[in-house]
Amino acid sequence: MSKRPQPDRREDYRHQSVISTRWMDNDLYGHINNVQYYSFFDTVVNRYLIEAGALDIHGGEVIGLVIETHCNYFAPLAFPQDVQACLRVAHLGSSSVRYEVGLFAAGQATAAAAGHFVHVYVDRATRRPVPLPSSLLSALQPLRVA
Repeated sequence: MSKRPQPDRREDYRHQSVISTRWMDNDLYGHINNVQYYSFFDTVVNRYLIEAGALDIHGGEVIGLVIETHCNYFAPLAFPQDVQACLRVAHLGSSSVRYEVGLFAAGQATAAAAGHFVHVYVDRATRRPVPLPSSLLSALQPLRVA
């Protein structure tokens, strides 16, 4: 029998970005609906890449496609909380990256949720995998963890 996942600590991550929640993010149970967590993951990853100059969403020749996602939920988040989305890179392949994200309530040391995205980087036109561009590798190096 596998051990239940435990929440990560904030210091386990290399980058942090604040995401404002919206009224529509809450569900009828009074907390952020589970589907919004994946939107938060996508937001922190892509915001980081755009700001680092590693992703041109409109004209870049290389784009990342999600091939795997996962999320563990540990504590509820709710509007009007800001979410502190923390990011690290757990694996760099020749054409893929495993991004790991922890979502934290302000002031909390452990994650309310933690998960990952695996992106495969492909040619925009052919959708065939390509080696990770040097600009992407440079942007990701500071996020790498063992």
